[in-house]
Amino acid sequence: MPQKRSVAVNTASSWTGLLDELYRESWDAKILRHRSPFVYRGMANANNDLRTSLSRLAGNRDVAKLEGHLLRNFRKYARADSAAGDSIWNWLALAAHYGLPTRLLDWTYSPFVALHFATADLSQYDKDAVIWCVNHGETNRRLPKRLRKKLDEEGSNVFSVDILNDTAQTLQALERLSQDPFIVFLEPPSLDARIVTQFALFSLMSSASQSMDKWLAAHADVSRRIIIPAALKWEVRDKLDQAGITERMLFPGLDGLTSWLARYYTMRPTPLAHDEKTHVGEQRTQQAANDDVAEEMHSENDPRKRHAKRAE
Repeated sequence: MPQKRSVAVNTASSWTGLLDELYRESWDAKILRHRSPFVYRGMANANNDLRTSLSRLAGNRDVAKLEGHLLRNFRKYARADSAAGDSIWNWLALAAHYGLPTRLLDWTYSPFVALHFATADLSQYDKDAVIWCVNHGETNRRLPKRLRKKLDEEGSNVFSVDILNDTAQTLQALERLSQDPFIVFLEPPSLDARIVTQFALFSLMSSASQSMDKWLAAHADVSRRIIIPAALKWEVRDKLDQAGITERMLFPGLDGLTSWLARYYTMRPTPLAHDEKTHVGEQRTQQAANDDVAEEMHSENDPRKRHAKRAE
């Protein structure tokens, strides 16, 4: 594995700066379109790492053995028609979707959806948030040859459960494809409306014991982190709400509706920070200046001035 480096970190200082950073490198000169090669993961606390729920559950235990126990029992007790197919990748996606600790991590193609998850938890508003941006085109370049060939044959940038199953039918078979660890991005089947509305996909390491943080640090050119300062969270949250990026839209159903309403009507518990007061003051000053300009530009339309000219 390459020598460990560090993932680039950029801190947003404004809403517009945040958007510029999220959409940086989105221009695709080959097709003359803005099509970002990045996938995104929003986290409410920038100090949290990319450990999986499986790794957290395992602690000091053998992660691979624990994963086998969890999946075997999940398949045994889940309804036979629960998964959209009988491959391990269908079962793994289904298990993760319903909260079983797995090696999968949630990602999205939408930077706005990632921003939602970075700012949805009001109890974390005293902490900086983070958006992870990973270039899946670059991670694909580091896949084993058989997996790269399969993606090329399909003309796809990420794996579906069927495409992945054509190359590796088990977790063990996936790991045997290379001695070096690698990342696979997997689009789950449309198990419910939430996966569709969230533009969701999963990542998984080739080995359950491998750390995605370490892999990204060792391949620092494939990803970057965008820090959202705690002082900026309220502005980001309010603008997402106005844009319709809310629990009501991303979690269709009554639970999403009630989560949105409870958060939306929560009062801001602290006064504006000094830097935000300045920002708001600058906006008002600028608005006043704009009003002055508008008044000057349209003064010739003032009927009082027209009457004055006639009197002269």
